[in-house]
Amino acid sequence: MYRIISGRWKAKKIAAPKHFDVRPTTDFAKEALFSILENTYDMQSIAVLDLFAGIGSISLEFASRGCQDVTSVEMNPKHTAFINSTASELDMSLQINTQRGDVYDWLKKFRNKKSYEIVFADAPFETDEKKYQELISLVLNNKYLKPNGILIVEHQSRLKLDHPNFKSARKYGNVSFSFYEPNPEESTDIQPE
Repeated sequence: MYRIISGRWKAKKIAAPKHFDVRPTTDFAKEALFSILENTYDMQSIAVLDLFAGIGSISLEFASRGCQDVTSVEMNPKHTAFINSTASELDMSLQINTQRGDVYDWLKKFRNKKSYEIVFADAPFETDEKKYQELISLVLNNKYLKPNGILIVEHQSRLKLDHPNFKSARKYGNVSFSFYEPNPEESTDIQPE
């Protein structure tokens, strides 16, 4: 069970079926994160990519706050069905585009197709540092972020995910958010061969 913190569906409780193996971002951490994001972005004019979307806690939060372009990537078909049915019930179907697939494969397949202001990734808690580094590189090296964009990785606080594009981290108990900036725009000058 989690609740939508703010926006059109403020305080709405979302209960997933008991047999779902999910770990939604805590209300405390989610509230703090969105407080940071709302001071930087106009929610109604941004595109968001939610990786490892689970049962949609983050996707639904963005949509409730007016975001019209949320792409949710999740491998578990029961979870994607749950996101779709919840979005439909809350009249958010046009805002949330659910994609079923392995996040790493999806990022490789759709590289350079679309970029976002915010990419949020909440990989399974047992993910090792090597896989996190692969995830960060796939997002940053394939132009998934707009120049003013940010990649947010949710992970266990004991992990320190160093990367050249690392900007800052915020810790909320045993959960931390690490923030990464996009690569500077490469020069488009064509070099003679």
